[in-house]
Formats: sequence, structure tokens, C-alpha cells
Amino acid sequence: MLDTLIQRVHWSMKKTDANLSQEPPIVYVAPPTLDREHAHRRAHELDVEELHWLGRRGYSIGWIGQIANRTPPSLAEAAWSSDTPIVLPQFVAKEVARARSMITTSQQLLHRILDDEDCADIFLTEPYVSRLTPHFELLASSHDESDQQEIETLEFDVVDEEEVVAENIWVKLSWLSYAQDDASLRFRFSFGIVGYEDVASDFPRQAYAGELTEAIFPESEIVSHNERLNETIRHITAVENLAFVERIVYFNAPNGGAQFHQDVERGHIGVVYAQLHGRTAWLALSKSNLITEIKHFITRSDVDQVLSEIIPDRESRQTLYRRAAAATELSAYLDDEENDPLEALINRTPAFTQQLIANGYAYILSPGDVILLPQHSVDRCAWHSVFCLDQFPGQALSFAIRQRPQPRSRDKL
Repeated sequence: MLDTLIQRVHWSMKKTDANLSQEPPIVYVAPPTLDREHAHRRAHELDVEELHWLGRRGYSIGWIGQIANRTPPSLAEAAWSSDTPIVLPQFVAKEVARARSMITTSQQLLHRILDDEDCADIFLTEPYVSRLTPHFELLASSHDESDQQEIETLEFDVVDEEEVVAENIWVKLSWLSYAQDDASLRFRFSFGIVGYEDVASDFPRQAYAGELTEAIFPESEIVSHNERLNETIRHITAVENLAFVERIVYFNAPNGGAQFHQDVERGHIGVVYAQLHGRTAWLALSKSNLITEIKHFITRSDVDQVLSEIIPDRESRQTLYRRAAAATELSAYLDDEENDPLEALINRTPAFTQQLIANGYAYILSPGDVILLPQHSVDRCAWHSVFCLDQFPGQALSFAIRQRPQPRSRDKL
């Protein structure tokens, strides 16, 4: 049955439902001050299958692990409408296995780029030139000097029987951070003026950008042409005519990943993320639950002592306490770009991460796992944070989900 395949990423200790009362499968094993030897001893005591270090770009969070033989409870009805992230364990494992050679080719592409080869030059060689020709014509390669994260942007025309049918379809290759020791990067596929494109207004060019994704990364069909997965997403979202747009191919590297954020964008209802290679650790929960967790954390009697190491400035801590006191104010503060104290709390405070893990908001994605992230609006969305768990870069697909627009019918004469 379809509903038995759907797993819910939320096992709150406050829940009274018998199916949700068990402890979560991911546990916080030890703080970052504990060395690996002592952390392994603690992991053995907890019956942890494999110990993982959690950290990102120089910030240490601690040691986590997955409890042996403990699986998340099944959920009869996926809680898409409650903004809850939904995990589909090993849902595309067979497809990932069949695409192994294509994933290997993409890993080779990554390493060539890390060795400072131009992406445009690579795409003029096999296997890319055969995949792109004759449908996509490479027009230009550029680099925005004002964008320190951009590596290269490649612009294409779409050609059908020698006629240009769409212009300015592009793929932008960027670093995920400014850190020199973080090799994480992404390929983002879209159209129009970078940073100003209205991605909801022009579905035909969105679709062509999707086709460009599949030409360069044919393994992306694991999501876009997977009828079993598509039917599951239709069931969960109650959207019959799905389209996957604003496609991103991620390569999360050691010391990298993504800080807490949401992916709300006009015209989109959510995101589907599929792990193809390597493993990632996630913290994910609805915005409303994140607000609840923050408010609970700042009521700790020792909160000022705990945060003084992460947020040394007392005035900044007081600003955080004041703005986190009310849910509406805290919600606005989460969306504020100038929220350094709050950013430090949710991204760099081991005790807060430990609280999220204890309340069931953490999990590990392995190749073949899929996560669905509702993104209804800025107030009704799933916030999430990602960490690389391996000593090598992984690969994942992240596609926005939208309703496919109905074709316009011609007016009768």
C-alpha cells in the first residue's frame, strides 16, 4: 500500500499517539568536546550503528548516530498540509543502482571542475556534446565578478529543426559558501536574468531548463521520469498534474552543506530532494515547530551561559531573547536577513541541535532516499539544514514542485 511507504520526519517526545511515542532513530551521542575514542564508547552504550561527526565550515556540533534496528513509524496520511517534511526511505534505490554509470560520470565532471577546468570546455567534449546537440546550442560562458560564489554561467538557446524556440536558458555553477575548505557546489538550471527571473511566469522556459538538466545530468530522470515516485507525490500533495522546475544538482562536500533555510518561491508548492551518492544528515521541521523549539530553548535556566560562548555580545543575546519572546515576532525575525544572533542559535549551538535531535527532527539520508519539503508560504513551510557526512563529495537532486499549468485553448473564430 502507498501509505505504508510514507515516513514522517517528526517523532516529538510530547506526542501521546502510540505510533509516535517511540524514541527517534537518530540520537545525539556526544558534544563536540569529546574525542572520537570516547564518543565511540558512548555510541556503543547507546547501540548506535555508526558514529558520525556533525559540523560545517568550522563549526562543531557534535557526534550523532542511528540506533540499530530502530525505524521511524509509518504514517497513514502524509502530513503535507501541516508543513511536515516527509521521508521516503530507499524509494529510488533501484533507480540509483541502474544509474550508477551516469552518477560516476557526474562525479568525474565534479572533479574536473575542482581541478579548475572550464565547464564550457568540458561540455564541448563527450559525452556532453552528444547529449546537448542539436537541441541545445551553447551561446556563451560568463562569470559575474561581483558574485564571489559563482564559478561559471553557461547560456543556451533551444533549437528545434534549426529554429530557435527558446532563448537564455542557463545553468549556473556556484560554490555553496565562501569557505576555502568547503568544496560544496551546485548546478542550478533556470532562465532569464539571473537573480531577477520570474520563475513562475514562464512555464515553457522552465520546462526547457528541465530538459537541459536531463541532457547534462541524465540521472535526474530518477525523479522527473519516475512514475512510481510521481504517483506518490501526487497522492501526498493532492496535485494531479505535477511539474519539476528550478532544478538543482548538489554536490555536498566535507565541511559543507546548507544552513537552516526555507525554499519558498512563488508558484511552487514544495521541493523533492533525492540522495544519489554519499550521505547527508538533516535537521528539518515546519516553521511553526521551529518557532516552538526556539521559544522552548530560550526558557532554559542556563540559556545565557550556554549561548555566551556562541554569542559573546550580551546585547545581541538580549535582542534574541526579546524577539524570540513572542511567536509572531520570532517568525518575522526568522525571515529577517539581519538576524545574526538567531542564525548563531539555530546553526551553531550544539545544545539547540541536541534538543532538535531529541525531539525527532533529525535523520540521515543515504543513496536512494527521498525527502519532500512542503513550501506553501513563508509562514507555512519546512525549514531544513544539511550536513555532509562523508569524506568525499556526494550528489543529490533538488527540484521544485509545482502544478503544471493548463494549456491555453484558442478562441473560436
